[in-house]
Amino acid sequence: MSRRSLHTPAPDVTSLRARLDRARGAAANAGTDALLIAPGSDLRYLIGQAGGSFERLTTLVIPADDGTPALVLPKLEAPGYADVPLDDLGIEVVTWVDGEDPYGIVANRLGAPGRVAVSDTMVALHVLALRGALGSAEQTLAGPVVRELRMRKDATEIAALRKAGAAIDRVHARMGEWLRPGRTEAEVGADIAAAIVEEGHTEAEFIIVGSGPNGASPHHDVSDRVIEHGDVVVVDIGGPIPEGYNSDSTRTYAVGAPKDSDVEDTYAVLLAAQRAAVEIVRPGVTAAQIDGAARDVIADAGFGDYFIHRTGHGIGLDVHEEPYIMGGNDLTVEEGMAFSVEPGIYQAGRWGARIEDIVVVTADGVEPLNNRPHELVVLDA
Repeated sequence: MSRRSLHTPAPDVTSLRARLDRARGAAANAGTDALLIAPGSDLRYLIGQAGGSFERLTTLVIPADDGTPALVLPKLEAPGYADVPLDDLGIEVVTWVDGEDPYGIVANRLGAPGRVAVSDTMVALHVLALRGALGSAEQTLAGPVVRELRMRKDATEIAALRKAGAAIDRVHARMGEWLRPGRTEAEVGADIAAAIVEEGHTEAEFIIVGSGPNGASPHHDVSDRVIEHGDVVVVDIGGPIPEGYNSDSTRTYAVGAPKDSDVEDTYAVLLAAQRAAVEIVRPGVTAAQIDGAARDVIADAGFGDYFIHRTGHGIGLDVHEEPYIMGGNDLTVEEGMAFSVEPGIYQAGRWGARIEDIVVVTADGVEPLNNRPHELVVLDA
């Protein structure tokens, strides 16, 4: 019956209290009477711990008015929150046991709300039960409210992302230890996974080793394909550090001299596109403009149809979060926003390449958090 919670070093109480206050204000500005935050990254952002989502309801109830926030949770799960400074944060702990109605407990605390916002990732089991308990209250998503807070990282968060970026750079620096002909992608991936933990992460969240034609699939994983001399290999890796913030970096390697004659010229286009997108980042530029800076370089060189995904995604407590760097997104980036810049060129059945850095918007420009060489790295084979 034991459950493992996601414990990470929490921000200080002052920071957490400020986040809760901002969340309350953001809910009020959105015309929402309360936020119902399920276990996950939003909960970790607000109280310093993610908890776990199971068949029993756990939710942080944050009224938009001056009512007292409450953590409603099963009594058997309460010990898992012993390290969270709930009293100092002004959060009341409301426990329940099997046989009681937790949804009624939430409804009684809120009275007769007109509108409540539930976590984007709250499971349907709880969403529908809350809908029944709250009567005529309209349900909306809490994501649009909370993401306005989470998109803008504070100094502590940026320091954690900087630490994560340096840790994953150290893994890329060791790629020559593992990536060579005669080994499978899966074998290389296992070595990378171990190194990710050795270099300071709590786990390897994802590992892509796309060799040869597999590199043309952006979300390839690893396979039993044997790496060959002359292969171009896309390596996209990342994971969380103890503070809970994530790394994510892609570099493209050649195992010996590339066997395809067009690799050098095509990769030069990709390199120019990635540089152009990073260089344009500064407060006041839109996400769409950053995407366009990379996409235009690739399209002008005749590879527009081979760049098949957005240029980037936000990163923090989640690997993928707001803001999304893509065409049509007119969001203006601001100081403290952190996201990837990762254009790619993918030629199905042949080979692919991607270059990815995490960057942070500064007061007057941009700070890349990954600093390994961007050029095609040719490894001894």
